[in-house]
Amino acid sequence: MGELTSLEQKCVEAAAAEPMLAQVENWSAVNSGSRNLDGLGIIGARLAGAFSDLPGDVAMLEPARVEAVDANGKAFEVPHGRNLHLKVRPDAPVQLLFTGHMDTVFGIDHAFQSLSWLEPGKVLNGPGVADMKGGIAVMLAALKAVEASPLASVLGYEVVINSDEEVGSLGSASLIAEAARGKRAALTYEPSALPDGTLAGARPGSGNFSFAVHGRSAHAGRNPEEGRNALVAAADLALRLKAAVGPGLKVNPAKIDGGSPNNVVPDIAVLRVNLRPSTLDDQARAQALIDGSVAAVAAEHDVRIHAHGHFARPPKPMTPEAETLFKLVQQAGADLGQTIGWKSTGGVCDGNNIAACGVPVIDTMGVRGGSIHSMEEYLIVDSLAERAALSALTILRLAEGA
Repeated sequence: MGELTSLEQKCVEAAAAEPMLAQVENWSAVNSGSRNLDGLGIIGARLAGAFSDLPGDVAMLEPARVEAVDANGKAFEVPHGRNLHLKVRPDAPVQLLFTGHMDTVFGIDHAFQSLSWLEPGKVLNGPGVADMKGGIAVMLAALKAVEASPLASVLGYEVVINSDEEVGSLGSASLIAEAARGKRAALTYEPSALPDGTLAGARPGSGNFSFAVHGRSAHAGRNPEEGRNALVAAADLALRLKAAVGPGLKVNPAKIDGGSPNNVVPDIAVLRVNLRPSTLDDQARAQALIDGSVAAVAAEHDVRIHAHGHFARPPKPMTPEAETLFKLVQQAGADLGQTIGWKSTGGVCDGNNIAACGVPVIDTMGVRGGSIHSMEEYLIVDSLAERAALSALTILRLAEGA
């Protein structure tokens, strides 16, 4: 363990002493699946109350309008929950961004709704305990400790806790982008990439697309040649996109909606596809692939195709600025007796969006745990204090201009 100044020692001790476990238990008892607007309202109110301990005014902001495409190719609005926003000392010389998400992947009708101890006092199982209500508790503990420090006066920051990260942050992307503007660095509180505390480095991008294929119906026996089979065209498009899989691009045709009775040529089908490019060049190649494949299939099958969607998560490369931030966190960890490494990962999160704004970000500052997005999700309780101390020390050193 390295030497901490007396100011740093006091701050990390204060952060580690915050009642984070009680907060996690309280927050994880509320179902806050991304589509459970009532549950998101409840957890949003609890978080707003907790974050009101910080200076500045907590606001619950309405989401941007989000559209999706139904099985008939029609656009419809998808309701989203409100997003927590806090701004503190916007004129301070050092400006940082802190983000997290209050939603989970577990809907109101999911079987996973309650907490249980896998190891009493040590390992807690429950929906969202690691991803990421534990991370939100860590963030708040670190910020409260820093606020009690003499360095608080030089530090300004924004906090965004959104309600739709698990479904792509479409309703909160503009809020995150606005909050990222002009920030020196950002910390996001997803759980660590591995249970040992390893951080996520580079991430690929991700785009979700719905292709509404409009053909022409006809009798399957009397005059099928007069029909234009939307289902076949959608399948052709899926195969063309899938054929492009290779280094730098993953493509997953996930679902085809539509079809018709067996004796009718189907006139509507909607193909759902996820594409994950590794770099911005790969993303440009993926977009060209989409545009070219849609045009070719439309012409060959004499159908109309409307593409809905975009790359909502741009690739997050490991830039020199990001590497400098990682090394600062790594040194803070070493000074606390924590071994901090990082590795590339295939997942995506709001860190992708922040990095696309030109802000270096570490997006796995949350707790150690594992099995997220499953009924086996768990939190290693000791990591609450560990990661709160790590965040507090990192924030102090950023405030010092390290």
